Amino acid sequence: MKATYLNSKHKDLGGFMVDFSGWEMPLHYGSQLNEHNEVRTNVGIFDVSHMAVFDLDGKKQEDFLRFLLPNDIKKINGQNKAMYSPMLNHEGGILDDLIVYYLGNESFRIVSNCATREKNLSWLSKIAEPFDVGVDFKSDYSILALQGPNSYKFIKSHIEKDISKFSVHNTDDVMIASTGYTGELGYEIICDQEKGIKFWNEFISNDVQPIGLAARDTLRLEAGLNLYGTDMDETNTPYDSNIGWTIDFNHKDRDFIGKNALEEKKDSKKILKGFYTEERGVLRGGAEVIFEGGSGVVTSGTWSPTFKKNIGFCRVDKNCGEIGSAVLRDKKITLKFSNTNFLESLKKDV
Repeated sequence: MKATYLNSKHKDLGGFMVDFSGWEMPLHYGSQLNEHNEVRTNVGIFDVSHMAVFDLDGKKQEDFLRFLLPNDIKKINGQNKAMYSPMLNHEGGILDDLIVYYLGNESFRIVSNCATREKNLSWLSKIAEPFDVGVDFKSDYSILALQGPNSYKFIKSHIEKDISKFSVHNTDDVMIASTGYTGELGYEIICDQEKGIKFWNEFISNDVQPIGLAARDTLRLEAGLNLYGTDMDETNTPYDSNIGWTIDFNHKDRDFIGKNALEEKKDSKKILKGFYTEERGVLRGGAEVIFEGGSGVVTSGTWSPTFKKNIGFCRVDKNCGEIGSAVLRDKKITLKFSNTNFLESLKKDV
């Protein structure tokens, strides 16, 4: 298995190591529940260096990105900002989801998922070639995610002032951006491994809790954030994956990969919905969902440590209404449909 440069640190801290898409990564450090709650109430740090970093080079980076992505990079060009977007194939299917960061000096950085890193390098290089844009795969870079309501007090000595959501601070080859995957205030720190291990040691020595992949999944699901390969893939479009807002048709003259296909698929009959149940048992991906007049399938499911309920995402017919059901271990259970952001939809019940 592949390993990040912090592999031995995880083991020294008691990390329970598992195979995650070919990477040996910590699932937890003793208690997934405690780690989840620590991020919701205080602060925690994740090693996500298994994800892929691509730096672009060349004068036509904006032109390349405007063609590559359905979201329009022109929105952030020249600003210290980041932008979320899916990356599509020519049929409008989702190849991956990613964040593009503006680094200054007309240069951009792409961060995408770990399981798709080699596939993405091939795709990016192919699409970039006519634009004479270089794609530099930073395969040994460090990515740390500091997340939680108290994260700013641990990062403030490294940035001039607090930065707003999806903003980027980039100096001395250290990029700090207020992005994340938990729904909490937080920062992603991207740099080389030498600097990365200094950040890791600094935070751990100040009693910041390391957080494993198990809590990362429950945190992202509560926040309504899709997981690529589970909640969306090449067989889905953004319209049936709850990210139709990323498709930017504002500039009619702009062509982008998947544009023609998406124009014909705007009226998708499917939608990604949230659900929760007061009954016992976690529904996993693949479970059938039924309701009066339609059906669907669970894509993600877990027990929510914040709301003390079983929650999940499902892809269902648009006419799903408010109530559905599913079968779990031969027992029919009732599902309540909601929006996918449980931090908003269930907040009133806490």
